[in-house]
Amino acid sequence: MKHTGSRGAAGLLIAGSLALSACSTPVDTGPTYAKGVNVDCRGKQNLTGSGSTAQANAMSHFITSYEESCSGKRLTYTPNGSGAGIQDFLAAKTDFGGSDSPLQGHEYAAAKQQRCDGADAWNLPVVFGPIAITFNVKTTDVLTLDAPTLAKIFSGAITRWNDPAITALNRTMPAEDIHVIYRSDLSGTTDNFQQYLQAASGGAWTKGAGKAFNGGVGTSAQGNEGTSKAVKNIEGAISYNEWSYAMKQDLDEAQIKTAGGVVRIGDDWVGKTISNVTIKGQGNDLVLDLSNVYTTTAAGAYPILLASYEIVCSKYPDAEVGKAVKAFMQSTVTVAQQGLTPLGYIPLPSDFQAKVAAAVNNIS
Repeated sequence: MKHTGSRGAAGLLIAGSLALSACSTPVDTGPTYAKGVNVDCRGKQNLTGSGSTAQANAMSHFITSYEESCSGKRLTYTPNGSGAGIQDFLAAKTDFGGSDSPLQGHEYAAAKQQRCDGADAWNLPVVFGPIAITFNVKTTDVLTLDAPTLAKIFSGAITRWNDPAITALNRTMPAEDIHVIYRSDLSGTTDNFQQYLQAASGGAWTKGAGKAFNGGVGTSAQGNEGTSKAVKNIEGAISYNEWSYAMKQDLDEAQIKTAGGVVRIGDDWVGKTISNVTIKGQGNDLVLDLSNVYTTTAAGAYPILLASYEIVCSKYPDAEVGKAVKAFMQSTVTVAQQGLTPLGYIPLPSDFQAKVAAAVNNIS
């Protein structure tokens, strides 16, 4: 199998970063707001979090930044999936939860009553992650797909790589079976992928969204780590992975056809891909609306995206926990936004960062 797709996308991402920063060499200069930030390093020494595997590679970077900013502090994060991360947080097993899907109604109520001692819980976005459609087809490393075709593949209506719907978008494809790989755990990556299918497939996806995969076909694997490894090892496989995992496994990634044309991961993030993201949450609960991204008509805008959140109490029952979570989040949404681009993530744009930073400063 050839593996030039990831490297090509990475090159495009670097090129996009260069265009934005006007540099002549591929250096990630980071966002301008990540300079000279003061992190208030009070609170307990050891923090714990769990949840999203999509943000796990970014989280390693966030932890390093926090521990460098706050000497002697430690943070342990378990990447067990967004659903498990929310449940751990609600059960007070962790100090914060990582999730690519925000809290839902009953989870808000449980957080307020059980976890936060009457205070509200907030969803605070910390990073964006493109979702790559990864594949393993021995005869090609270039593939174009659209939302209706993806919906039919992941619901079992298309089962062969040479199906007319696929060959209509590509020159020739082999006469072999498609092996769908999906997440076995409750996953925000799954939720965002299914939301994209629901919004963009023109009715071809009738399975709904949510953290559980609803397609009814394929082989399951645990986490982004598991699904990306399965794609690498199974001929004819296809899956959906947060992009950093596709990069890590050097997987081929499909180009996506939208109303604006054919686009691949790595085109202009800030100017196009996340320009249509809006905030729909109230106050400091900064839930984002990605619906306009999924159905984009803009040329060069990649449509399959997730926003990854840290879920925190606005006021912690234990003030020492609140101070430490606040310090970690101060570091995460400022200095730690530098260096995310080469890892396969999109840092917060300045307008979002200002809102998140203001919310973080209100954690107590």
